[in-house]
Amino acid sequence: MPSSVKNLENSASPVDLRLPLQGIIFDMDGVLVDSEPRHEQAFLEVFTELGYAESHGIDFDRYLGMTDRAVVEDFVEHNEISDSVKTLIDRKQARLIKLLEADQPLFEPIPHLLKDLSTRYALSLASGSPHRVIDTVLALQDIGAYLPVTVSSEDVLRGKPAPDIFLETADRMGLEPQQLCVVEDSVAGVSAARAAGMQVIAITNSFPAERLVEADRIVANYGEIRRLLLG
Repeated sequence: MPSSVKNLENSASPVDLRLPLQGIIFDMDGVLVDSEPRHEQAFLEVFTELGYAESHGIDFDRYLGMTDRAVVEDFVEHNEISDSVKTLIDRKQARLIKLLEADQPLFEPIPHLLKDLSTRYALSLASGSPHRVIDTVLALQDIGAYLPVTVSSEDVLRGKPAPDIFLETADRMGLEPQQLCVVEDSVAGVSAARAAGMQVIAITNSFPAERLVEADRIVANYGEIRRLLLG
């Protein structure tokens, strides 16, 4: 492992974060819910219907943490597609919602972790997904009860890695960036949080640790997040 990668073995020490924090912002896809494979499946179903099952030209890993629009615009640019970008996004999101409702793929520790964190911190969600998808996830095991502030990429001009979504979330929470910590899983998300002036915990659900070195701490599981934030 490169020396620049933060040591996961010691990553759960509370002294590593610049406390006291007042709020935690959670990313959604890949952090609260195991949705990244389902995003890819939904896109592939739409691309297959259009005749591009094997020739769509999209490297999905490149778009982790980014918006559906980024994927679809690149797909349309490189292929002969008559459907509008909006139409394709709507079709993909409808497929994704069905998959989420059927599979209910919340990461198992999330409901209890959110409940316990909500007794100490203000919690919120900032996601590149649209509100219709966010609402579907928040309904799973009623985790929305712990996330009263939710911000979508639909609410800001620029998606991650720009800091807009996290700055908007901080504003709605009534907190300053330095009072907040973001929990992320993607390179784009970590970069966005750092650009917003916030602390970042990165969990290695979607990327290996060596890709997440901008984060203040890198963790391998939710138990480490619990120890970092609750002691």
